[in-house]
Amino acid sequence: MKKIIPVLVLLAIFATACGSKTPAVPTMSVEDIQGTAIGVAFTMVAETQAAIPTNTPIPPTETPLPTLPPTLTPLPLPTLEPTSVAILPTATSSSGNDKCGGLLNIKEAGPLTNVRFDNQSGYVAQLAFFMYAPNEFAQCGSYYGNGMIIQPGGSSGAIALPAGNYYAYAWLTKDGKPVKGVEGYFTNTQDTHVFVYYIRADSIR
Repeated sequence: MKKIIPVLVLLAIFATACGSKTPAVPTMSVEDIQGTAIGVAFTMVAETQAAIPTNTPIPPTETPLPTLPPTLTPLPLPTLEPTSVAILPTATSSSGNDKCGGLLNIKEAGPLTNVRFDNQSGYVAQLAFFMYAPNEFAQCGSYYGNGMIIQPGGSSGAIALPAGNYYAYAWLTKDGKPVKGVEGYFTNTQDTHVFVYYIRADSIR
C-alpha cells in the first residue's frame, strides 16, 4: 500500500507536466491527493481480492454409524409383600362431641399431673391415648405425642397430662412384626404424685 501511493502521485504530476508547458496550479491540496490515492488503492486491493478464486470446501464423507445392539429386555421385578403397619385407633368421643376428635389443647385443659407408662408386655409397644370426654375445662382430644415407642421393660418417662378420663391403646410388636393390640382406660386426677400405668400382654391398667 505504501508503494502504490507515491506511484499514483508521480503519475498525476507527470501527466500534468506533459499536457501543458505552463505548470498548472493544483486545485487539490496534498491531503486531498493522498486521500484520493488511498481510496483508489483500496479499490484496487478489493478488486484484486475479488478476482481470486475462492476455495470450494469439499463436503465431508458420511461415515456410517455403528449398528446399535438390540434393546435389552428388562428383567421382571419381584413382587413385594405389603409390610404390616401399625394403625393407631382414631380418637372418638363417648359423649358425641366432635371436639374430642382433634388434638387435646393442653394449655387450656387445666392443671397438669405427671403420669408414666411402664412396658411389662414383653414386646415393643407403640402407645397412644386420648381424653375421650370433655373435662371440667371443656377440653378433650388426642395427646399430641401419640405413637411413642416403649421397649420391653422400658418406660415412657413422666408425661404431663391434664385431669380427665382417658382411653389408651398399645400396638405390640416383636422383631418388627405385629403381635396384638391391648387397651385400657384410666382417670387422671389433679395430684402431685406420679401415676404409673402398666402396659401388659393383655391390657393397659
